[in-house]
Amino acid sequence: MSVKRLPGLFWGGRKCFLQVLLTSSQGLLYHKKSTSVVKQISPSATEAKHAIDDLFSSEQQSVILQFLNSASEEELSAVKLLQGKRSFNIIGYRNKHGPFQELQTLLQVPFFQYKTAVKVCNFILKPLEKEEKKTCSPVSGMKCISPAIEKKRLKTANSIVSIVFGMHKISWAHVNRELVVQNWHLEIYKNKEETFTPAMYFTTISTIISTIPEADFYVLEKIGLPPTHAALFPVTLHLRIMEAVLYALLQKRFGEDGQHKVLSMARNAVGRYFGLMLGDVRISGIDLVKQFLLDSVTQTSRVSFTNNVATRHMHIVSGNIWKREEELCDSLLQAIAFYELLILNTNENS
Repeated sequence: MSVKRLPGLFWGGRKCFLQVLLTSSQGLLYHKKSTSVVKQISPSATEAKHAIDDLFSSEQQSVILQFLNSASEEELSAVKLLQGKRSFNIIGYRNKHGPFQELQTLLQVPFFQYKTAVKVCNFILKPLEKEEKKTCSPVSGMKCISPAIEKKRLKTANSIVSIVFGMHKISWAHVNRELVVQNWHLEIYKNKEETFTPAMYFTTISTIISTIPEADFYVLEKIGLPPTHAALFPVTLHLRIMEAVLYALLQKRFGEDGQHKVLSMARNAVGRYFGLMLGDVRISGIDLVKQFLLDSVTQTSRVSFTNNVATRHMHIVSGNIWKREEELCDSLLQAIAFYELLILNTNENS
């Protein structure tokens, strides 16, 4: 190739690449350099592989989605980090795509990256859980249950039933004082689009209670959900009705001599006890329960299971994360926390 032709290589124009002359032992080579725009990978792309939904229980997800899907622009703007364009964009997304089906879809809304979306979810939940934060301590179990129970009654308790419910599922765990799980149950009591009437609450909960075994105490999970946002009122109302009807029917069936057998235990107290708090928000305990199940097979575990219970629920260890059984896991964690904080500690300190 003549050196005279070199200027033509550079000034002959470029359609989609720049021709650069390179030397080689075999002659002259051309290096093709793309001039197309390279997509920049967002810093949040790596983080986003950890689904936002995995950070929150199914009940918390229901609360957040209920708010995101029904709040007005004014109500959205009342939440920290949702002022201005973000609240406007959430309304725009709902109008174009319909209601949010999962929290991860927040990343499809303009101005929402992974960390921002997680913070927004936390801010939606945060004012709802202040009530528990003020009154509960992970090292003071007596302050985290209501009504108050005499220590001598706790010392003689042989078994408890721990009950946790969400918007659609309810679970109970029957655990004895040796921390052996004798029965562990989960069921769907309400379809997603179903609206409960008073009669349905009574009939549904009566049927559930008929399957619950007799125990010394029945411990209900207490969720701090004051109606700070009008959009959350349906969620709050449903959970409060469930709690009230469960309390009344359990006490009626199992109560003796006017003594309280049905107790409430603050959800966040259990979270702090097991280190499952992200700021002021309780996160999933499914990995901890998986470890309990695995340990019960291979070594001495903090909690043990009767054979049929372990076999029936071992699917949690390898289950699909999109079919998370949060209520099932939370009922077990609540039972362990209740025993270790209130019953076993009472015996040691007596």
